[in-house]
Amino acid sequence: MKAEQITDPVAYHGEGPCWHRSWGGIRWVDMLAGDLLTLNAQGEVDRLHVGKVAAFVRPRSRGGYVVGLENTIGLATSAFSDPVPEPSFWSDTNLRFNEGGCDPWGNLYCGSMAYDRKEGAATLFRVSPSGEREKILPHVTTSNGIDFSPDGTRAYYNDTKLRRTDVFDVIDQRLINRRPFADSDGASPDGLTVDSAGNVWVAMNRHGKVRLYSPDAEVLAEIDLPVRLVTACTLGGPDFRTLYITTSRENLDDPEPEAGALFAAHVDVPGMPIAEYGG
Repeated sequence: MKAEQITDPVAYHGEGPCWHRSWGGIRWVDMLAGDLLTLNAQGEVDRLHVGKVAAFVRPRSRGGYVVGLENTIGLATSAFSDPVPEPSFWSDTNLRFNEGGCDPWGNLYCGSMAYDRKEGAATLFRVSPSGEREKILPHVTTSNGIDFSPDGTRAYYNDTKLRRTDVFDVIDQRLINRRPFADSDGASPDGLTVDSAGNVWVAMNRHGKVRLYSPDAEVLAEIDLPVRLVTACTLGGPDFRTLYITTSRENLDDPEPEAGALFAAHVDVPGMPIAEYGG
């Protein structure tokens, strides 16, 4: 499989791609610029500024979207309206949201990290459709990709500092029995997505690739990119067979010319419609 560059290097720190019909296709974030980026029908990238940080974006089941802001989430009522921030999750100015995703029942999982990358300072939260907040994992360092198996019985998660992908069992909509799923061979596992066969696609930050694991953690394939900082991936397109991949040039003294561009690759196994936040 080969990834092709489909935009200019439009992001300083591209992250969190998400394909949804309500905004016309693929949307992602320029995280530290606080912008949502949307690839329009003309092949141009539209920007919507939402705050100091735009950590992730997911559609809402009632229309609009939920976005991770610096210390809270914001809710928008349409695909291109401004979000309204919810009350803050914390008061510590050294923390910010970093990544998030939804489960099949409409719950939002959103995780943080410290600006100074302090080990164990962050948390993975669960936000119910009614807005109730719960700390799922304390003492996280860099909360990153989270996604669920097609049957909803497994959840995959990256705390990048651990240099591995973990898996949970899901019982009664709860994450239990956390255990290692796959080692990253020294890479920094970042965003991830799960396809319709239960395979797990993981962005290998600093190693310039996306790795595909089977449900049994066998390495099935790798997609190499011309940039080191490969940050996240998602499956989308009309047939859900396009793997969109975000990249970054954050803190690079000598970034590659393509760093910050969006890439895409055609895959054999389709993805699934993105899970929506029920709130």
